[in-house]
Amino acid sequence: MSKFMSAEEAVKLIQDGDSVAVCGNGGGVLEPNFLFEALERRFLETGHPGNLSLTHAAGIGDKENGGISRFAHEGMVRRVVGGHWGWSPRMQQMANDNLIEAYNLPQGVISMQYREVAGHRPGLITKTGMGTFVDPRVSGGKLNTCSQEDLVEIVEMNGEEWLHYKAYPYNIGIIRGSFGDAEGNISMEQEPCYLDALQIAQAVHNCGGKVICQVKYASQTGTMDPKHVRIPGILVDAVVVCPGQVQTIEAEFDPSLTGDLKIPVEAIAPMKLDQRKVVARRAAMEMRRGMIMNLGFGMPDGVAKVAAEEGISDYAKIAIEQGLVGGVPASGAIFGVSYNPEGMIDGPSQFDFFNGGGLNMTCLGLAQVDAAGNVNVSKFGPTISGAGGFIDISQQADKCVFCGTFTAGGLKTEIVDGELHILQEGRAQKFVQNVEHITFSGEYARATGQTVIYVTERAVFELTDEGLVLREIAPGVDLNRDVLGQMSFRPLMPEPPKQMDLRIFRPEKMGLCED
Repeated sequence: MSKFMSAEEAVKLIQDGDSVAVCGNGGGVLEPNFLFEALERRFLETGHPGNLSLTHAAGIGDKENGGISRFAHEGMVRRVVGGHWGWSPRMQQMANDNLIEAYNLPQGVISMQYREVAGHRPGLITKTGMGTFVDPRVSGGKLNTCSQEDLVEIVEMNGEEWLHYKAYPYNIGIIRGSFGDAEGNISMEQEPCYLDALQIAQAVHNCGGKVICQVKYASQTGTMDPKHVRIPGILVDAVVVCPGQVQTIEAEFDPSLTGDLKIPVEAIAPMKLDQRKVVARRAAMEMRRGMIMNLGFGMPDGVAKVAAEEGISDYAKIAIEQGLVGGVPASGAIFGVSYNPEGMIDGPSQFDFFNGGGLNMTCLGLAQVDAAGNVNVSKFGPTISGAGGFIDISQQADKCVFCGTFTAGGLKTEIVDGELHILQEGRAQKFVQNVEHITFSGEYARATGQTVIYVTERAVFELTDEGLVLREIAPGVDLNRDVLGQMSFRPLMPEPPKQMDLRIFRPEKMGLCED
């Protein structure tokens, strides 16, 4: 019996009260949007299915009506467990209004949890999240007052404290691939990453649920190369063909994102010399030959462009949480894929590597930093960005380099004759007495001996056992007015801060290759 169905037929498999796991990543990457649209349409027309529990590891959407926003209707979902919430302001609003139970857990934890569910194990035991907002002694990942169930608990094993993320079942999996046949075999040849699609399918199948997969092409049964079948048909219940499926929101298909074509690194346009490039250049100076490193979303992704411009892209291997190794990570909306990747593995396996200390360095964003060295990127007042893979990555890397502007909201700068000038200060301070949400724990970092550096366009700080030390300031800025006067606490200065490398503020290449 053929497993091919229309989208309308497939979403009828989803019943009121089901626990639904979905795959996807920002920028339309591996997003089964055709199925999301059909499911939303069914709910708006019939009121069913309702009272769903929704789980997603990565952020999915377009900050408007796509992705997870398709589920953001009162009565459609009762609970959302998400790794990243930033792509759906509508779902954030529902959480803030207490219309749904809302949890933010680390992206890697959710991805690896699918394997625990598939194996009928009681949940994930890990150090990931210790001392952060997902620690049950802080908030346990709860985002509002109606979220009462404890999904995380402290357990003791071998004389050490661990976090236990409790497993729960899934009835429905909504995933995506490139080719599918009537038996449900799915290949992902045109996808720029694999994420956790296989693990979702295994978890849902072993819970006795239904797996629905969107593909671009229908394949004749028996013609697929078994080496390309990423999800075997035994795990899939419905295959829905979407001829209009695009690889990402930026292109129907870019072969350089799948390794089918290697583009010249020189073809990647260099960044203009502004505050973002200043931060990226200073962070790139922390790179060392032979490193395995990770780059986060936002300002840190500029490090890849600087490395390409400086000719040092191949000096360090960049691994990102979506499962890509090597190449040059893309920036902006399609962050999570890489040009010229050398290897593609599934997301949960990549997080295993990260959690085990496989990263020599990571460059991640910073939105708030406090006197204890804590960093917040996950929640600011009513804005729920979510941690994404930030916690999984930052806690176990040997060195963390946090990247961001010194103030937020309207900051304007210019670089003239090798000096940084502040034209307009940001409305909000980012170096605050206490962060609103602890996404990175300075205390935990000190206890584990981690090297932690905070890079901005005008100042560089380092976390020490004594606290946050101001190490460098940019040429052209005034220490008291532009740095200390824009902080809510006074950093340590055991010696006068030195000047940031002058090459950072010059238009020509820095010569990092020679360094």
